[in-house]
Formats: sequence, structure tokens, C-alpha cells
Amino acid sequence: MPNASPPANRWPGDRLGRPQSGVGSVARPGRRIAAIAIDFAVCFLVYLAFFYESSFASLVIFVIEQLIFLIPFGGSLGHLILGMRVVTLKNTWAGWWRPILRTGLLALFVPALIWDADQRGLHDVFSGTVLVNVR
Repeated sequence: MPNASPPANRWPGDRLGRPQSGVGSVARPGRRIAAIAIDFAVCFLVYLAFFYESSFASLVIFVIEQLIFLIPFGGSLGHLILGMRVVTLKNTWAGWWRPILRTGLLALFVPALIWDADQRGLHDVFSGTVLVNVR
């Protein structure tokens, strides 16, 4: 009797038709964490310089930074510096509503900490995006 279970992922992104490594492959956790650390650092510097007295300003700055870079350029400042882009599952520009949804979910913090088998955070799963390497 044939095995009816689906084949296991051989690497993150295999189910999505992504290569194992190189351009178009799913960005791995180390680079993703480094990118968000860059984003947090830049936002924190802006917060310290201009909005230190406001308790929610750092989160608002982070959301604005994400949207300013994600919508037109396909990646946050950290993504762009480290050679990653946010694309749809069909490898096209994410548009304007996907970055808004993705950023809103990312601002909740929890979705970014929960990944699927393709190493996509829930913010990417729910917005129909994937963070890929471009170099």
C-alpha cells in the first residue's frame, strides 16, 4: 500500500518551490534576527533623539520605518542591508496591503516568534509573503 503522507520538507522553502540556498531561497533565522536588530537599533536611535518622553513612540517609529521601506523597496532597512526582500509566494512585489498587514502583525511580536516548516513567521504566513535572499 503506497504511503499517503506528504513528502517531508528537504529544506525550508522546499514546499514553496524555493531553492535550498542562494538567490530566492528562504532567509534563515540568523539573518532575519540580524535584520530586525538593525531595524530596532535605528528606531531606538530616532526614539532617543526625538521622542524619549513618549512611551509608545518607539513602536510607532518601528511601524513607520517598516512601511516606509517595505512598500516601495520590498524590505525593511535591515532586510535591504543584509540582502533580503519580502515577496509574495509567486515571487512578485508584495504590494501595499501585505506590508501593512505584515507590519501590524509584527508589531504584536508573537507572530514573529512562531514559525512554520518553511521558517516563515506567522506574520508572513497570514500576509502571504516570504522573506527571501536576493544575493
